[in-house]
Amino acid sequence: MSAPAVHRLRGRFLLPLPRQGSSPPHHLPSPALDLLPVHGQGQQGGQPPASSSAAGVVGGEVAPRGGAPVRDARPHRQAHRSITIAAMPGELPDLKMLALFGCGAVLLRGAGCTVNDLLDRDIDNKVERTKSRPFASGALTPSQGVCFLGAQLLLGLGILLQLNNYSRVLGASSLLLVFSYPLMKRFTFWPQAYLGLTFNWGALLGWAAIKESLDPAVIVPLYTAGICWTLVYDTIYAHQDKEDDLKVGVKSTALRFGESTKQWISAFGAASIGSLALSGYNAELAWAYFPFLTAAAAQLAWQISTVDLSDRADCNRKFVSNKWFGALVFSGILCGRLAS
Repeated sequence: MSAPAVHRLRGRFLLPLPRQGSSPPHHLPSPALDLLPVHGQGQQGGQPPASSSAAGVVGGEVAPRGGAPVRDARPHRQAHRSITIAAMPGELPDLKMLALFGCGAVLLRGAGCTVNDLLDRDIDNKVERTKSRPFASGALTPSQGVCFLGAQLLLGLGILLQLNNYSRVLGASSLLLVFSYPLMKRFTFWPQAYLGLTFNWGALLGWAAIKESLDPAVIVPLYTAGICWTLVYDTIYAHQDKEDDLKVGVKSTALRFGESTKQWISAFGAASIGSLALSGYNAELAWAYFPFLTAAAAQLAWQISTVDLSDRADCNRKFVSNKWFGALVFSGILCGRLAS
């Protein structure tokens, strides 16, 4: 490899150094487990990071990337919620499983980012915010991306093999969603819904890893809540790119909802909170769960009511604020299980 491709360690990921004479790639902190730092340093003019509305890809870095906080946490948050609900009453969740799913989520998201970058490279190079991504800019070749994807999947397989057989089947089946997601915005105005199906799969997988089965009364509403939440925050995020999406011919719920976006995401937000309440009730979580859920509902209502959908920076701020929604829900589940 040539000198520009020399790698060094930034945080926990191996990233390519920029070519001499070119602008440096955007860089964001590596993901933490659940409460993640607000990013944005290194962005010019206060613009949000170059990240597609669905896969959370940060321009100029090799996937897996330490990208948007909500996206980094998304797969393992649902799994962590599910694992915690599945814990015995009055007991902490299985810490080994929490750690395994945390690592697995980083690899899963990284694989999704790699696939997304590869498939979208001819779209990304037409959009100002994304044209510096590694494949779109030519910093990396598709063959390098395929090799890196293979390494990610191999590591992910090592984690999957530590789970029970039921979970292995569920985990392997999620790859179909992960790999097909980047194509959805070419064919439907609802890629955010497909994203919800994909990145909330951990609701099923986390429970199965503990129970070796699924309880529809608990898991179906938990999964539904995650999908509806995704439709809220990723629609807000997609409003940043709506003009560029129109130019390049890709679709999103931001374009589908248009001026009615707040009405739509209000309905999805209400459905998410209602589904979380139902899941907690069916799982027999103690009363301590519901004050946290009420606070999470207030946080979501604040986002929806105050977001300026014509302001990219505000859309990004509201999107990032979902880390607090996720933290409140998880804290509520944990307290509800310990007090039950």
